[in-house]
Amino acid sequence: MIELHEAGVTVEVPGPAGTLERRVVLEPLTCTLTERRIAVIGANGSGKSTLARLVNGLRPATTGRVTTCGLDVATHGARVRSLVGFVFTDPDAQLVMPTALEDVALSLRRAVPDRRQREARAREVLERFGLGERAHTPVHALSGGQKQLLALAGVLATEPQVLVADEPTTLLDLRWRRVVEDVLDEVPAQVLHVTHDLQAVERADRVLVVDQGRVVADGRAAEAVAAYRDLMAVR
Repeated sequence: MIELHEAGVTVEVPGPAGTLERRVVLEPLTCTLTERRIAVIGANGSGKSTLARLVNGLRPATTGRVTTCGLDVATHGARVRSLVGFVFTDPDAQLVMPTALEDVALSLRRAVPDRRQREARAREVLERFGLGERAHTPVHALSGGQKQLLALAGVLATEPQVLVADEPTTLLDLRWRRVVEDVLDEVPAQVLHVTHDLQAVERADRVLVVDQGRVVADGRAAEAVAAYRDLMAVR
């Protein structure tokens, strides 16, 4: 469960004559997210990624409070991050080891201290995600879709309670978008999915529409998408 209590984000930006001005990135928001699959949509720069990053403290709230899995993110950040998996738009920003097997094994280093057991577990994870034959393939030699699937595999290997996916299909072709969406559908964790893909949004149990730093619609997919389309039509 994710709870936001008047949680907002402001930043300081350069102003005239060397001054600093405060800019609101996300207006204070209060809501409780209990649904299994939640989508967040909005125009570029609307604040939707900022909202997603509040969940595990990648972006600290400057006002209010955020609790995830019953823990205050500000005071229990390390514990929260062990319970929340995060998948980025570009898998190259997330994959750090030379091969697929090594990358998944790195994710398991805390949960499985023994090296041999960790490698065996990593192989099982790769098999489960259809990447077993790519275990020793250099990460840079994988296709974009395989990289994103590997990034997901590494995150899900730790069995997080919450998965935040920040536009994970933006760089993918249609085939790989469907593969990634199917994986997200099957994740047992609560999923917070930031996306521009309105077809993917239809799978969500709840949808938040973010515009200019505010949540302007919150509800079922059909109603939220309609509100988003209306919003974009007048821009």
